[in-house]
Amino acid sequence: MLTSKQRAFLRSLAMTEETIIYLGKASLTPENTKNVEEALAKRELIKIGVQKNCADDPMELADIVAERTHAEVVQVIGKKIVLYRQGKDKNRKIELPKKQ
Repeated sequence: MLTSKQRAFLRSLAMTEETIIYLGKASLTPENTKNVEEALAKRELIKIGVQKNCADDPMELADIVAERTHAEVVQVIGKKIVLYRQGKDKNRKIELPKKQ
């Protein structure tokens, strides 16, 4: 679990991130889940956009995709989802503030 300080740190990093995955009419497909998995492995922090033609609630989608990819939901604002999953020791790109 992320602390509020770590979540705030990740939110600040996400401000400059581009949306790299979009969920549309088909919502969360196995292919989309695979793409999220790969993106998290490469980047650790990703932004997902939920398009207007997607009937599902972004909050619910965030929880589902986070569960399937073993990631943490950093935030959901409108139709944007930010996810974080810590990389393996060799591939870590983001150093989180220490838990106190």
